[in-house]
Amino acid sequence: MTGDTHNFTHPSQTSDSQRGGEASADSAKEPESPHGAGLAPATVAVTSGRPDRVQGSPVNPPIVMSSTYVSQGVAAPGELMYTRMDTETWQPFEQAVADLEQAAVPGVVFGSGMAAIAAVFSFVPAGGKVVLPRHAYQVTLGFAQDLAERYDVRVEKVDVADTESTIAAFEGADLVLIESPTNPMLEVADLPALIDAAHSAGALVAVDNTFATPLLQRPLSMGADLVLHSATKYLAGHSDVVLGIVVSNSEHLVNTVRAYRTLHGSIAGPFEVWLALRGLRTLALRVRAAGENALELARRLEAHPKVAAVRFPGLPTDPGHERAAALMGGFGAIIGLEPVGGLEEADKVIAALNVWTPATSLGGVESTIERRRRFATESQTVPENLLRMSVGIEDVEDLWADLAGALDQL
Repeated sequence: MTGDTHNFTHPSQTSDSQRGGEASADSAKEPESPHGAGLAPATVAVTSGRPDRVQGSPVNPPIVMSSTYVSQGVAAPGELMYTRMDTETWQPFEQAVADLEQAAVPGVVFGSGMAAIAAVFSFVPAGGKVVLPRHAYQVTLGFAQDLAERYDVRVEKVDVADTESTIAAFEGADLVLIESPTNPMLEVADLPALIDAAHSAGALVAVDNTFATPLLQRPLSMGADLVLHSATKYLAGHSDVVLGIVVSNSEHLVNTVRAYRTLHGSIAGPFEVWLALRGLRTLALRVRAAGENALELARRLEAHPKVAAVRFPGLPTDPGHERAAALMGGFGAIIGLEPVGGLEEADKVIAALNVWTPATSLGGVESTIERRRRFATESQTVPENLLRMSVGIEDVEDLWADLAGALDQL
C-alpha cells in the first residue's frame, strides 16, 4: 500500500499471543475492564470514561484545547507531547467504547469512520487479498476498489449470509472485513463460523459493528481481531460530529492502528470527541427506543398494500431473523423498504414526507430516509427503489402517519 505504512508488522508475522482472535491462553480470557466489569452495558455507557472520584473534581472529563504540551528531553512512554499523537480528551471516549465492546485495551479514535476503515485496510499488503461483503457500505467498497487499482490488491466480494460460499473465499486472504447486518441490505452473517474459518485460513478479521452497536452485538467476544465503528452514527447519536473508532483485545494491533493514525494524521478534534462521549451516555436509551419504533414500523409496512418488500431482521419473515435472534441482543433500527413501482415511486415517497428527513447517514435521534441507488457507487445489486430508513426516537404514531400518508399517494 502506501510507502509510509510498510514498516508496520503484518499480522501474519506476529505471535499467537499478539493476535486478538487467536485461541491462545491469554486471548481466550474474558477481557478485564476497570470500568465495565460486572455492569450492564447501559450502566457502562454512563459510567465509563469518567474522571477519578476526588473531592471537588468534575463528574465529566474536561475538553483540553491545546495542540502541544510542555515537553523537554526524551519523552517517557505515554507522555503527552503533541496532539496528533494523543490528547487526554480522546482517552475517556476510547476507554468507554472499549468497555462497551469488552475490549482488553482502550480503542483508537479517528477523524471519521472512513479513516478508521482505512486504518484497518492498512493490514493488507500490496498484492494481498481482502474479502468483504458484496453489500457493504459503498464508500468501503470504493476504498477496496482503489486498493485493487493502485496496489494490485485482490478484492473478493461475497454474500455474507451464505456461510459456505463465504468461507470458500477465505483462501489466501490477508483481511476479512465483515458487516452484519450489512449496509444497506441488512443481511446477517454467522459471525462465529466466519471468524473461526477466516482464522483457520490465516486471515485477520475485522467487523464493522456500526449498525448493531456494542449493545446488540460484541464481535470481539466471538473472536474478531478488530471491531470498528463509524462513531458518527449511533455512538455519538446526534448527527453533529464525524468520527470513527477501532477497538481490539490485542495491544499489538491497537498500537499498530494508533501508529497508523499518528503517521497519517487522521485525527479527531478534541471538541468532537467530547461531544461523542456526551452522546454515548444515552446510547442505551436511544438504541432501545429506536429499535422498538423500527420493529413496530416494519410490522406495519409488511402489511401495507403499497409496499413490495421490507427488510428488517426483527421480522420473522426476514431471511436473517433466525440468525439475528440467535447471535444478537436485538435487531437494530435500520429498515430496508421497497415501495411498489420503481425509482420514481420511491422518490415520490421521500418527497411526500414531512416528519422523516431525507438525508444520508444514520443512527441519529431523528428518522432519516434515502434511496441508496441515488449514489452511482452503490452496489448494482441493490434494488433501485430500495429506501434505507434509519428510525429515530420520535413518537412512532407520528412516524407511521407520515410514512403511511406518503405510501398511500402512490
